Amino acid sequence: MDRKPRTLFYDTTCGLCSAAVTLLRRADRRRGSLVFEPLGGERFLALVPAGERGRLPDSLVLLPGDGALLVRSAAVLEALDGIGGAWKLLARVARVVPQGLRDMAYDWVARHRKAGAGCRARP
Repeated sequence: MDRKPRTLFYDTTCGLCSAAVTLLRRADRRRGSLVFEPLGGERFLALVPAGERGRLPDSLVLLPGDGALLVRSAAVLEALDGIGGAWKLLARVARVVPQGLRDMAYDWVARHRKAGAGCRARP
């Protein structure tokens, strides 16, 4: 079964987001299961409806093949699931943790990423 690639939009001004993209690119066993695009870029504006953009975080947003936007921990786990291998297993195991707890951890990292991850202010 051939799946449409997932599009991962990310904050290109954030060192942590960029490092995550580098890791995901290297780990992508299916080569092409993830497509990486900047948040606010042309493809983001073309694929994400204007009404949805305001509710999205400024870190990682995943647009799977079915078109339903995923954010926070759900986006990370779906990206890991999509690249396969041990990452898929990790994503499946992590889904045992309630989403509220996963999102609390995601939000904590997101709040602190700008201080220690080489993030620059958006122009």
